[in-house]
Amino acid sequence: MKYMNMNAVQQRMGTRLFTNNIAKSLFLLATLFGLVVLVVLIYRVIADSIGWIDIDFITNRLSTIPENAGIMGAILGTLWLMLVVAPVTMVLGVGTAIYLEEYAKKGKIQSMIQTNISNLAGVPSVVFGILGLTVFSRGLGLGSVVLAGGLTMALLVLPVVVVASQEAIRAVPQFLREASYGMGATKWQTIKNVVLPASIPGISTGVILALSRAIGETAPLVVIGIPALLIHSPEGIFDRFTILPVQIYYWTVDSALFAEYANLAAAAIVILLLVLFAMNSVAIIIRNKFQKRY
Repeated sequence: MKYMNMNAVQQRMGTRLFTNNIAKSLFLLATLFGLVVLVVLIYRVIADSIGWIDIDFITNRLSTIPENAGIMGAILGTLWLMLVVAPVTMVLGVGTAIYLEEYAKKGKIQSMIQTNISNLAGVPSVVFGILGLTVFSRGLGLGSVVLAGGLTMALLVLPVVVVASQEAIRAVPQFLREASYGMGATKWQTIKNVVLPASIPGISTGVILALSRAIGETAPLVVIGIPALLIHSPEGIFDRFTILPVQIYYWTVDSALFAEYANLAAAAIVILLLVLFAMNSVAIIIRNKFQKRY
């Protein structure tokens, strides 16, 4: 009887090991497939952009002539957009996270707010574009200016910042708060001098990744009516503008008419990828620096 039980146990172990090996192989194949597709896409983009990326391409204005077209206007529009998105998301996102984690009482209201924030993180970006068109462009009469686009993109990435900030604040050990209270500090002094400095790595990483997503989004701005061809560069938040992803989108569409537009789109994609890599690198550097301190 004991011998039969041992055989049954060995059979179950063998079945589990076989299933585990199959699952591991499937996951490995899925990862390799994604990497291969990514490598092929990057190779095609870089190959199509060769010969088109130079100083003139970066400094020239947009033009209907492919050989004279540049992305300086789109770069300036992207920078102006980030000047609106960054402070709005940081103030509202971090402030909301502090309230939910440090001040809000656990209950139905707090649970409802938390659930809605989590649900907003999964809403398609085009829905935020419709919201921005209704509220900012038409409701407030802003039109297709930097401020309307920045507020729309801030709403898009705000849930990401809130969730990342909450996780960073929640990860701060409770004994640090208790030590601060024991020294006679108030709640706000504890948050300002203890909780926030200790949670800077997670908060800064979440903010920079959210801004990276905002730079790469196209659908909300297309819905608002951001133009693809804009000769004049924006000089303030109330000027019309265009950004790199929108310009890439329209160049890709126009490549069916003129093949050179595909090369322009590939060159702009390379520039956009470099910007995103730089932002993500900054997030990693900030996280590693403050992790060593706290």
